[in-house]
Amino acid sequence: MEQVTIFREPGKFAGWPANYGMWAWGDELVVGFTVSTFNANSGFHARDRSQPTTTTMARSLDGGRTWSYGPFPGRLPGGRALSADEHMIKGLKLEEVMDGPEGPTALTEKIDFTHPDFAFMAARTGLEPGVQSFFYFSYDRAKSWQGPFKWPQFVWAGVAARTDYVVVNQDHLIVFLTANKFDGEEGRVFAAETLDGGLSWKFLSWIGEELWGKDHGIMPASLMLKNGDILVVVRAGHGHDYTMETYRSRDLGRTWGPMQVAAAFKDNAKNHLGNPGTLNQLADGRVVMTYGNRDAPYSIDAKVSSDNGETWGPTIVLRSGGGSHDLGYPRTVTAADGTLVTAYYFNEDARTERFIGATRWRP
Repeated sequence: MEQVTIFREPGKFAGWPANYGMWAWGDELVVGFTVSTFNANSGFHARDRSQPTTTTMARSLDGGRTWSYGPFPGRLPGGRALSADEHMIKGLKLEEVMDGPEGPTALTEKIDFTHPDFAFMAARTGLEPGVQSFFYFSYDRAKSWQGPFKWPQFVWAGVAARTDYVVVNQDHLIVFLTANKFDGEEGRVFAAETLDGGLSWKFLSWIGEELWGKDHGIMPASLMLKNGDILVVVRAGHGHDYTMETYRSRDLGRTWGPMQVAAAFKDNAKNHLGNPGTLNQLADGRVVMTYGNRDAPYSIDAKVSSDNGETWGPTIVLRSGGGSHDLGYPRTVTAADGTLVTAYYFNEDARTERFIGATRWRP
């Protein structure tokens, strides 16, 4: 395994690649994340909520060995950060400027989802009831982004989108999103789709049962398997029990089979909160799941399945030495030579900056 630093600056909190996405075109890789001001006294997430955050993207041209980074190369409503309102105080939030001239507009021309340099990114305001979500797309390997474009409010209580999608064909894209539940709390996972290149969208299906109170299923990560099934892993919480749960669809997301537990965390601390996973299929057919492990001693982990995600092998530790459970949110892509590149946020000491790291590895 090779450990790589994507972004690290003293006094900064960099986090949450899973919210934004990661893409690969051979050895050209791109990952999104957010950068805030570090504050060791602000609790679990050690960021200063009184300071604005910056939506950031990093790019590698050598399969994830070296990286450059800069501000998100697209239009931001009011110049404010995407998908981060929960980390900022009033006066800095995206929701406050969504109706302005730089807010989301209707898409008027079809998107070609099979364009060789295509990328798609979902975004949101925050997590509160009524949260708004929208999307961007790129035809130049994320060097520039078109958007933001409106989504319908699929669920009245709000939709908190993170980037996750399956391309079916030129006009057909399935997205996997998190809704606020009917009690206003985050969340319940669902699928939506477009059949006309993004001009119109429709709710497709719920994934998993409705939960109440703080119990939740959120942050889906999907994979279309070589056999045509879609496998989704969901970050779930039941009381203070946190798990990674998988669901399978054999009909392009219209119906889903029973839930299976792919990983269970042992720490029942109130602020553990679980972690999202991500799925990839190797050339030999094996399926890989990577995720942040907020159980002490805090690590980035993986599991491998040889039966399309029905069962999972033992835990593989990709990166150890975490300083606290404020880490994870990975995304994994495959470089040109088949090496997996897993990006995540990490810390080596709870009192120091959070940074974006990556592990280059082969199962």
